[in-house]
Amino acid sequence: MILNSMNGFSFTAGWVEILMVLLYFALLIGIGIYAYKKSTSSLDEYTLGGRNIGPWVTALSAGASDMSGWMLMGLPGDMYSVGLSSAWIGIGLTLGAYVNYIILAPRLRVYSEVSENSITIPDFLENRFKDNNHILKIVAGIVIVVFFAVYTASGMVSGGKLAENAFNMPYHWGLIITAAIVIFYTFVGGYLAVSLTDLFQGVIMIIAIVLIPIVTWFYLTGNGVEPFVQIEELGALNDVDYLSLISGVGFVTIISNLAWFFGYFGQPHIIVRFMSVKSHKLLPAARRIGITWMIIGLIGVSLTGLLGIAFIEQTQHTIEDPETILILMSQVLFHPIIGGFFLAAILAAIMSTVSSQLLVTSSSLVQDFYKLVRKKMMPKETKTDEQLDKMYVLASRLAVILVSIVAIIIAWDDESVILNIVANAWAGFGAAFGPVMVLALHWKGMNRNGAVAAIVTGAATVIIWIAADAFGTGLYEMIPGVILATIAGIVVSKISTPSAEVAKAMSTEFEETERILKTK
Repeated sequence: MILNSMNGFSFTAGWVEILMVLLYFALLIGIGIYAYKKSTSSLDEYTLGGRNIGPWVTALSAGASDMSGWMLMGLPGDMYSVGLSSAWIGIGLTLGAYVNYIILAPRLRVYSEVSENSITIPDFLENRFKDNNHILKIVAGIVIVVFFAVYTASGMVSGGKLAENAFNMPYHWGLIITAAIVIFYTFVGGYLAVSLTDLFQGVIMIIAIVLIPIVTWFYLTGNGVEPFVQIEELGALNDVDYLSLISGVGFVTIISNLAWFFGYFGQPHIIVRFMSVKSHKLLPAARRIGITWMIIGLIGVSLTGLLGIAFIEQTQHTIEDPETILILMSQVLFHPIIGGFFLAAILAAIMSTVSSQLLVTSSSLVQDFYKLVRKKMMPKETKTDEQLDKMYVLASRLAVILVSIVAIIIAWDDESVILNIVANAWAGFGAAFGPVMVLALHWKGMNRNGAVAAIVTGAATVIIWIAADAFGTGLYEMIPGVILATIAGIVVSKISTPSAEVAKAMSTEFEETERILKTK
């Protein structure tokens, strides 16, 4: 082990672990440079990879950007603290991801291209409902920027905690270093860089998730410990049934955890993956890859959290923050080379989500705000299309930096709990965009006024519910948010009628989408 001093702070780490993490950083930077040279000449390429992404990259990119630091830190930490009853969130997420691939993915891929080649979610909603006044795009863009600033902060918190616990580095330095690396490859390489790094990150995440519980099991049994017997005995001492799905949780808690299911339909950084795939016909393959990856991952981290209970008792290690249980086990049980690899895996989980969120937010800022403002201020544009594309790509890159700064400010509190931050942002997106996306893709009668009502109602309900501390019910804010947003979208669409011209244009695109989806 070594002790180094840099600019007034010290950190303790092995040379090998540091080298592995540095190699990981170098690889990410290299991918960013490759993607920059490959395709970032237009806004479409920068934000959607030119709609030329295959099923493996689509699936693992969606999975890696979805699971994030909460999968390797938040969920095992919760499992370590309360036991198997934490699994309800994973069950809800798995079901939600599967259904998302069925009812939303293929229709969004086709419809977003049919509807004027839309490249962001607000862009699609505006084009889908022929909103020439841009009200829908502005409302949707505001929701994306607000909730993604919070969501991105959760990844920054994960990076800070990792640095603090693995390298004895000050939390804030870890936060800044994490942000700097992600900013670089997202800034330079855009969607292609994000997707390729997600593919790589998804692979190393799953290797770590599988190996850690297996090695922990053999370590415990090799020392004469029957893991689940000891976990049960420790639970009896602490008056907690760690091995029960329902012990210590009531009906409201179970329903609230399962309700994470609904979030998938409205997460812009996940569903944008479906818009970028080469063809909707590749999505069944992507679904099989993605759901398999997800199930293995969730089982692995759940076992890690559970076995961590027996591991801490056996080794007598101390752990102040339960969300760092996987970090501790990976560093104690493995050779420094493997331990460094696992630190890189945790960084992978963190960075894959942060980069996706930064890209979607910056795309929204440019596509949904900057372009509108520029058109108003400079109606007689003299620049060529090529010049405009380069300018918009530059604006997207600058927006990446702006959003990162805001996220860092939010994440500056080192007492933040990752799972809580993710839960709030997940509910915000799920309620604001989930109902409107499902209705927009499947209901011909949906119109702009209904879409605006659904987004505003969903987002407002979540914010009010959080501020009111769930009105004492303990019910996850996703549930009232989704219910009220769905009702608002349907009722307002029913009582408001678009012009005949708009209705005809919407109907034509809806029918064209149906025709393409039925084509074999």
